[in-house]
Amino acid sequence: MFGELDFFEMILRATLSFLVLLLMTRLMGRKQLSQLTFFNYITGIALGSIAGDIASESKTPFLNGLVSLIWWSLLTILTAYIGMKSRRARTVIDGQPVIVIKKGEILENELKKAQINMDDLTMLLREQQVFSVKDVENAIFEPNGQLSIMLKEDVQPVTKKDQKIFTIQPMYIPMELVVEGEIIEKNLKEAGITSNWLKSQLKSQNLQLSEIFYVELQKDGSLFIDKYQELTN
Repeated sequence: MFGELDFFEMILRATLSFLVLLLMTRLMGRKQLSQLTFFNYITGIALGSIAGDIASESKTPFLNGLVSLIWWSLLTILTAYIGMKSRRARTVIDGQPVIVIKKGEILENELKKAQINMDDLTMLLREQQVFSVKDVENAIFEPNGQLSIMLKEDVQPVTKKDQKIFTIQPMYIPMELVVEGEIIEKNLKEAGITSNWLKSQLKSQNLQLSEIFYVELQKDGSLFIDKYQELTN
């Protein structure tokens, strides 16, 4: 049993794989280590997989695996170099930022290009402690999958508690009532309001449900309404 495992060979393979992988990651730089883009993320997984295969699979010829590891690393370094020298190549390799909210308006066509839906967008906002789309002036979907946001000027960076201002308990938790033109019945029920009330609120602003892309209930019971982009142009 122990003969088949070849203990010392596996220790040697693992040690050499570890040292080569350490050297290659140092050469590739901090951009690769921080996985700034999806491409960096994928190449990082591939490098780890190759190194793991070399270290643990005795049937894999060690030299062949080592060459694959080094060559993959060199290709990654070469790609990064090309991206530094050419903006067009960098756009092809890493992608480019996509503006998904501009001047407070949701750009649904850009959401489609970025292949994200409203649920994804609101989740990314909540991850940054932004619970209402109404508070966002601009939002950019970055090549690494993160969302960069610029809040509206009237949204203060300090809390009312810090300013010693009397605060009122919010009536509602901000939530989506209409997403991509469809009423979210579950959220209506949770907020204790009806679809008829929602439609009457839209009607009071001379709006029909067919014109609406997104509606969000605010803490004070008011509505943030975003119409379809083609209707606002």
